[in-house]
Amino acid sequence: MTGPRRPTRDSAGMVRLFAVLALAWCAAAHADAQVFLLRGWFGVFSTGMDRMAETLRNQGIPAEAVGHLAWRSTVDRILAARAKGERGPIVLVGHSQGGNNVIDIARELEKHAVQVDLVVTLAPFLQDPVPANVLRAVNYYQTPGWGTPLAPDPAFKGELVNRDVGDTGTFHVNIDKNRRIQAEIVAAIVALVKPP
Repeated sequence: MTGPRRPTRDSAGMVRLFAVLALAWCAAAHADAQVFLLRGWFGVFSTGMDRMAETLRNQGIPAEAVGHLAWRSTVDRILAARAKGERGPIVLVGHSQGGNNVIDIARELEKHAVQVDLVVTLAPFLQDPVPANVLRAVNYYQTPGWGTPLAPDPAFKGELVNRDVGDTGTFHVNIDKNRRIQAEIVAAIVALVKPP
């Protein structure tokens, strides 16, 4: 009877090579990710966007909080990255007017056949339907309060989740700062951008 087979130098080298390649692939998978968090009007009431962006960056995910008026230049940045061959996930998160504008960004990207992997809205108001190029959309709103459920475009085939958080003590100006909601959003982005 023989004992367990010991790895040879060649097989140990191959294991190390595969490990290095796997790590490089994972790093590349989220290095190409584009995560934008859009603040609401004036930017001063949406500091939760900055906190989530910082949390994501601390986990190695490129994330940027921007004012909602930058939504058109954000479209240009995404398209420029795609033109350079970047194919990582696209994530758009928006609070208040920023929530409306992430839908605008997705709709503009649809015109260029660019898929949006995740859209998250926090208390948007009078927003357009979710376009068909979005794979998953999650909307947090309050009843009674600000915001309403999102509706899909007729051609939408993705997943759409509307979460009424009106009973959690959140309001329009603090929904983006709710730690539980922030944790859910960050976890969804991490699971998408850095799969196990």
